[in-house]
Amino acid sequence: MNKHNHSHSHDKFTVFEPAHPARYAAAQKSTWISILINLLLSIMQVLAGFFGKSQSLMADGLHSFADLLSDILVLFANRHGNRHADADHPYGHARIETATSLILGVSLTVLGIGLLIAAGIRLQHPDQVQAVQPFTLWFALIALAAKEGMFRYMLAVAQRVRSQMLAANAWHARSDAASSLVVIIGILGNLFGYIFLDLIAAAVVGIMIAHMGISFAREAMAELIDTGLDEEEVHAIRNTLKSTPGVIGLHELRTRKMADNALVDAHIIVDPKISVSEGHYIAEAARAAVLKGHHVMDVMVHIDSEDDMQAKPNVHLPQRHLLLAHLGSRLGSDIPPSARIVLHYLSGMVDAEIFLDDATDITALQNACNLIAADDKYFRSIRFYQNHAPN
Repeated sequence: MNKHNHSHSHDKFTVFEPAHPARYAAAQKSTWISILINLLLSIMQVLAGFFGKSQSLMADGLHSFADLLSDILVLFANRHGNRHADADHPYGHARIETATSLILGVSLTVLGIGLLIAAGIRLQHPDQVQAVQPFTLWFALIALAAKEGMFRYMLAVAQRVRSQMLAANAWHARSDAASSLVVIIGILGNLFGYIFLDLIAAAVVGIMIAHMGISFAREAMAELIDTGLDEEEVHAIRNTLKSTPGVIGLHELRTRKMADNALVDAHIIVDPKISVSEGHYIAEAARAAVLKGHHVMDVMVHIDSEDDMQAKPNVHLPQRHLLLAHLGSRLGSDIPPSARIVLHYLSGMVDAEIFLDDATDITALQNACNLIAADDKYFRSIRFYQNHAPN
């Protein structure tokens, strides 16, 4: 008892070891860089926008602050999503990334709508719109350069480690760069006398933020409700399974995303007369081929002896012990206990192969069973074979 408790306590305080170390380290480094840049940008833009009387620059500063919060969420998801599978989470913790993407998307949507409403309210009072200070243009240009640089850096990292969450964060940075470009246009227009353009730019920034947030939330929700992979990838997986030696058919292929990976399950059809071990070998070979050729976390392969997708023709048939009792009843005696009996449940009937030792006379049994199979409700055929002892 004490030994068990000690082990449990030790596991609880074990140093965190990510399931994908390279991916975890890359995500941590890029996200910390993004946090630092967004912290500096948000302070700089809000202060410059406030003192320079630019609503669009202040809106962009709030956007940078939202990025800072989202980066913190990414850090949390990257750590907890990279934990190894455990008893409570047998498929791992990758869905934490998905949940984080959903939270990020909803947050951006709310922020974008809020900025849009605020700009709309101010546009209803054009007499209160002020001319911006020229220095705000330089701050907007600095923000544009920083965000575009962050996009290119983070996207390269995301593609290298194949992280959906980091890719989403990278495109988020690109949307920030685009919003900064809109801010520059609005400030320039304001400086040339079209003072309302600064508020128009703030409204456009709000729309861009909301659109990006809706996209993130929609993609995350699609994954949380187990949306399958795209048709092209499913077709490729189907071809991989069907090309495995020993697979003669395939049906009920299902897929679902799990963060940057996927889960696959499929029913493959094999020769119905092969052994269980050979069928298992074929299934393992098919599974290994999919894992090797596709970005898949796990594959569950079910072996079928025939295509039962539309109907289950064998579901009414009795189990082995009941079938053998039925056969013994019709024969008037039990099959010798030393016999090895192989049953094939196919197309709603049973084909039996019975192997007897050399001392048994199989002729009389075969003739009797031929008569039974001619009109039996379960057995289609019953074949006896002699087990020859080795010399």
